[in-house]
Amino acid sequence: MTLFKSQLQDEAHIICLSFYQVLGWNSLDTVVAAEGLGLTLQSSRNLKEAQELLERCLDARRTLLPEDHVQIGANMLHIARVAMLNSDQHRNTNISDAIAELDKAKGLLNNAIRIAWQVIDKLKTQSKKQGYGVSGETGRDGHVALIILLQSLDALGLLEINRQELQDSREKLSTPDAKNAHFECISAYKELVTGKLISNSVEAKAEYLSCVKHLSNLLEAEGTTQYRGTTLQELKDEVRRVEHDISQSRSRKG
Repeated sequence: MTLFKSQLQDEAHIICLSFYQVLGWNSLDTVVAAEGLGLTLQSSRNLKEAQELLERCLDARRTLLPEDHVQIGANMLHIARVAMLNSDQHRNTNISDAIAELDKAKGLLNNAIRIAWQVIDKLKTQSKKQGYGVSGETGRDGHVALIILLQSLDALGLLEINRQELQDSREKLSTPDAKNAHFECISAYKELVTGKLISNSVEAKAEYLSCVKHLSNLLEAEGTTQYRGTTLQELKDEVRRVEHDISQSRSRKG
């Protein structure tokens, strides 16, 4: 497994270097290749190198793209995940540094959420003007924005749990901010997919399922039977339903 990761990293590095030598940082092709290398470095836990490269990608995208472009939101989400991994590494040695990394991640996640909603709001406006659903590049951007939104809200919920564990390790966890983030994730999915503004892909279902599971686990851990009008049993039933839907979808594709 280690050898396989090393090979992937070497291949990603070669691709990234090739684009950089020909096009420089003023090309999105270079940025995309560099981001791929950064994510490979993250998966192999080379966090310092991953963070530096992903931050360089973000700087380049901010130069090349509008400030509310969906790719910038995705880039922020990637860096936030690295910061959360950094926090995990610090939690047993330096609590202050661990919390500082979570603060950094939270700022990035909030910005990713904001950008995702901006993209989706533009999609809503266009859909209303046309009087029917959107397709093509606009629809693809909307789908990407939905995935970023769900992933960012889910990550924000996990971040709040980690923060409380660091700050109140001796007390029973009470996680209103975490529950709110996961609930907002669920609500966003239902609004956008049930309303048929954005297609209900397997990828979107999987991100939604993660939020439902996390909220269900939080309520069960706290001994709470419902949250904002949704019962724990309803959440558990929804987990089973979505798991079945995803399994069926993947079977059909297979």
